[in-house]
Amino acid sequence: MNKNLVLAIASMGIFVEALDIAIVNLALPKIEADLGLTNDSGYKIQSIYILIYGSFLILGGKLSDYLGRKTIFMAGCGIFLFTSLGAGLSHSLNTLVLFRALQGLGAALLMPAAFSIVNYYFKEPHERGKAMGIFGSFAATGSAGGVSVGGIIANYWGWSWVFLINVPILLVILVIAYLYLEKDTKGDSKLPDIPAAIALVLGMLCLSKITEGSYLLVSLVILLASAFFLYSRLKNQPDPLLDLKVLILASLRKGTLLFFLLGALFTGYLFLMSFLVQQNFHFTAAQSGFLMMPFNIISMLLGRFGLPSLSLQFSPKKIAIGGAVAMLAGALSLVAAIQLHSLVFLLAGGACIAGIGMTLCYTGYTVIAMEYVPSEHLGVAASLINTAYFVGGGIGLPLISIFMPHASGELNSRPLWLLCIVAMLSIARLLYRKKAGS
Repeated sequence: MNKNLVLAIASMGIFVEALDIAIVNLALPKIEADLGLTNDSGYKIQSIYILIYGSFLILGGKLSDYLGRKTIFMAGCGIFLFTSLGAGLSHSLNTLVLFRALQGLGAALLMPAAFSIVNYYFKEPHERGKAMGIFGSFAATGSAGGVSVGGIIANYWGWSWVFLINVPILLVILVIAYLYLEKDTKGDSKLPDIPAAIALVLGMLCLSKITEGSYLLVSLVILLASAFFLYSRLKNQPDPLLDLKVLILASLRKGTLLFFLLGALFTGYLFLMSFLVQQNFHFTAAQSGFLMMPFNIISMLLGRFGLPSLSLQFSPKKIAIGGAVAMLAGALSLVAAIQLHSLVFLLAGGACIAGIGMTLCYTGYTVIAMEYVPSEHLGVAASLINTAYFVGGGIGLPLISIFMPHASGELNSRPLWLLCIVAMLSIARLLYRKKAGS
């Protein structure tokens, strides 16, 4: 078995998944113009993808254990391939939103299966650490480069190609995975609690509807019923979807909340920035992509060279606070950019949020959340904080859309103040301490 080839398969899968979260952002104004949408409706294209992804992530990990990593990896890639094709060929908002929702389902299957593949084939600690470093770098590169690549593709090829470009890549991944990954063997894992998973998804979808302000009473009733049913299943099932024991840990609960806020803030930033650079500062999608590329470079340099030194000098909490403060400074800088129509403040805001804040927050929050988690619960805890991040993004975007101007045109600073509030909530949670510690 060629382990390098296996690592390449898993890494390319996670690269496409990470790329697709960010690649749509700079294409959104073009999608809205082509489909005749308004500023406050385009968020649905991103919100539904992130929300479904986050809601199904835990189930995807459970299915990978039950049905086999190869089976679920190929299923995720297959769903992602056909839904990318459908999204690229869509001619209405409803059709595009439907395919984006199904893309989120594909991503929720693909990501934990790819993670499982790397851990299965690379067992020796040093070998596994090196492999996970490479695997993680593909995910980071996809996320960081997606915004810039999306703007360039949308400008020169059209917005459809931010989806269609996935098709040939995933086709190659599927063929190689089928030929080279070992056949799954039946393990000891039990069938995941499907009713609990359905309750989780229903609850998250209803929560997003509440933040949109639509179907308020019906959504609230279904949300409460789903939450009660989910809690009952988690408490009484012998093999629950999520072990409630891990939620006893104060550090994990704190980290989960921080990741929820981080998802809302950073997803909102990417969404708003795509409109700011194109509608307020009148850059093309390609120019916007090149304009935002330095933020990715700052993030990669900070992660590669800065964080190792900072980790030796400061605690994870101080690193996290530094990241949250950078997020707040960046959001305030973007407000100033609108008020003063200043490109300098625009670039400073992007550098603070995407270049510095995200890198420090993600690292600090991860250590805070996972610090006291027992080894047997690490997988569940990792799924939980990632779910919190994506659900935060899926719920944050509808909230931001409430403050967006209805008509197409320049944005005002109101939605950016919401980012400031989220950043301040993150700082407050990091600084808050109970008498016995938290």
